[in-house]
Amino acid sequence: MTFAAIKGRFFATATMALALLATGQASHAAPIASVEPEQSEVAKLEPPKTSWFFINRGFTEASSAIYDTATGKLLGHVETPQLTDLALDPLGKFYYVSSTLWTKGMRGTRQDYVSVFDSIDLKHQADITIPGRLLVGGRKHNFVISPDGRFGYVYNMSPASSVNIVDLVARKFVKTIELPGCASLTPNPGVGLSALCSDGSLATLALTGPKSEITRSEPFFSATDDPIFDNYINDATKNELVMLSYTGNVYVAKLGAKPVVAAPFSLQEAAGVPKGTTAPNTVDWFPGGSQQMALHRASGQLYVLMHMGEFWSHKAGNTEVWQLDMASRKVVKRMTLPEEARQIEVTQEASPRLITAGEDGNVYIFDPATGKQLYKLDHAGSGVITVVEPK
Repeated sequence: MTFAAIKGRFFATATMALALLATGQASHAAPIASVEPEQSEVAKLEPPKTSWFFINRGFTEASSAIYDTATGKLLGHVETPQLTDLALDPLGKFYYVSSTLWTKGMRGTRQDYVSVFDSIDLKHQADITIPGRLLVGGRKHNFVISPDGRFGYVYNMSPASSVNIVDLVARKFVKTIELPGCASLTPNPGVGLSALCSDGSLATLALTGPKSEITRSEPFFSATDDPIFDNYINDATKNELVMLSYTGNVYVAKLGAKPVVAAPFSLQEAAGVPKGTTAPNTVDWFPGGSQQMALHRASGQLYVLMHMGEFWSHKAGNTEVWQLDMASRKVVKRMTLPEEARQIEVTQEASPRLITAGEDGNVYIFDPATGKQLYKLDHAGSGVITVVEPK
């Protein structure tokens, strides 16, 4: 029907209605049913479950999406603007986000703070002002929480490396402690914090005594020749760090007042292929991506993203997942991915689910026991993936 015909019919109908009203014939029409007023409400979530994962939506959307791997369903969003860091309350009550903004967009007065969101209704609870924070996205260890949920530790560099300590219970900034030459924070229970350093050592920042003290291990890697990926893993169930170098060397450190780092072993040799090398123009299997590995704590299975390439191809997309049994130091399974991935995580259930994400934002959920693809979530996110840690 043309626009002219529609217009003509509209005016004809309107004219007839006016005529009926004038003659009173319209008084016998059926009464108009009353419309129920809309009722607004806020949906509520349960406390975070081990089947859930949180994925940063990237630069296009200022949020981290919450998904349930059991159903593949989207549950909600936590507000995470660009270059923010999300951390989960170990007690499951809150979500914390370290953020920065300027009063006039990307200029004006800078404001750095930790935002607090309720985990049930996702409502904003508070902003805790801090003196500064490092504006680098995609890092799991820029903002970490103490095991008891009491303190938040925010990494900063202005201009030297430092840590901002925030009391999350009192919701106030406590103090800043310098941490020269070190970054990538991790809680060290009963002691304070540990961090990777540019000289190849592991620093320990003691916070339990009357005076903050920094000690360092002997250097165990070369930050220039074979660096360690900064998105390493803290296995709180064993009080250990699992670290991976660009060439594929796996390091395990036992935390404590004086952490002990074991001799590394080659991931590639554990799979029966040549060891990763720094030699130029040598194409071989290497780990890569921005979140390269995930550890299922209870079973000791390490899942690593791998690709064929040269040394320094550590940012490349990956075509396979290698499953390394940490106890036997053997790669027990290799899984081909449907799309290149740059992020990987695993849920901490008895029967875990493996999650991968690529640059295009497509997220896949697998059963690692069978390698079966369970769900594909289109445009779900491309940033850091976070899961609920085992208690």
